Amino acid sequence: MFPGSSRVRQSGAAKWRRTQGLSVENQPPEFESPVSKSAESKTWNLAHGGLLPTGDAGLPPRLHLHRGFTSLYLPDPRDLIVYLPPGYEEHPQRSYPVLYLHDGQNLFDGRTSFIPGRTWQILEHADAAIEAGEVEPLVIVGIYNTGDRRLAEYTPERDWRMGGGEASDYGLLLTRELMPFIASRYRVRTERESTGLGGSSLGGLVTLYLGLRHAQHFGKLAVLSPSVWWASKSILGYVNERAPEIWERPRVWLDVGDREGSRTLADAEQLKRRLIANGWRAAETLHFERVHGGTHDEASWAGRVRPMLRFLFPAGSAR
Repeated sequence: MFPGSSRVRQSGAAKWRRTQGLSVENQPPEFESPVSKSAESKTWNLAHGGLLPTGDAGLPPRLHLHRGFTSLYLPDPRDLIVYLPPGYEEHPQRSYPVLYLHDGQNLFDGRTSFIPGRTWQILEHADAAIEAGEVEPLVIVGIYNTGDRRLAEYTPERDWRMGGGEASDYGLLLTRELMPFIASRYRVRTERESTGLGGSSLGGLVTLYLGLRHAQHFGKLAVLSPSVWWASKSILGYVNERAPEIWERPRVWLDVGDREGSRTLADAEQLKRRLIANGWRAAETLHFERVHGGTHDEASWAGRVRPMLRFLFPAGSAR
């Protein structure tokens, strides 16, 4: 822990906060609200460079695991898992676009996923899309959540009943520490047109929030089954607030399953309308997908990975 940070005492709602599989229609149990923290604005600590252990005997060779990434902005260390596309080692002069995804333990490795054995199957879907010529080869970085503090880090503002509200600090961790670390270790492009951010549920919420807050960094957003309901749908007001300040709209993939509940469906469609009203263009800068039979879990999100990559990182496109 660094000076000035505060750890949060949590109650029995920790499981709800980690869950990606429960319907967001269900209200979470009452629990003690987290205490927000404001980190000092400090530059990235170069001690990160080259000092994080990598590798895991159980992972495929193109998945690199970095354990215990620490931050000046948030107290808890987190693991990172990095996917390298086919041909990465064979083409040492080539650089690649990059997609950063939240809830990294649910993306590749069934041993670490919330529901054991069920993941987004990112490696399989990305490999297939790249090898079929549908998607530009890209690096994908999974950022593990921190368990009990997931809700705090993935929510833009504090809810009067549920707490949270540390997403701005999480955004500083991403843009000032984690992204420079990845750029120092891997051949990724750093311009916004080549950089994406994505996640599901609360991860979808924080993706849209940080994608707008740090629009100079992110040109592509994957917003899957977003928790629009958080803090009385405050994200809708934030779209209105930030959109006029963004000179170029990031491309947004927005989806929702038709079996995620009536409120979740209505919220996602309301968000789609709000984005269009603020200058996003359907089929150009915005793709909205209502997924037939889609549910709020890893298996359903896995089925959306390949079309999401096709829209955000199409082969032969400089977007």
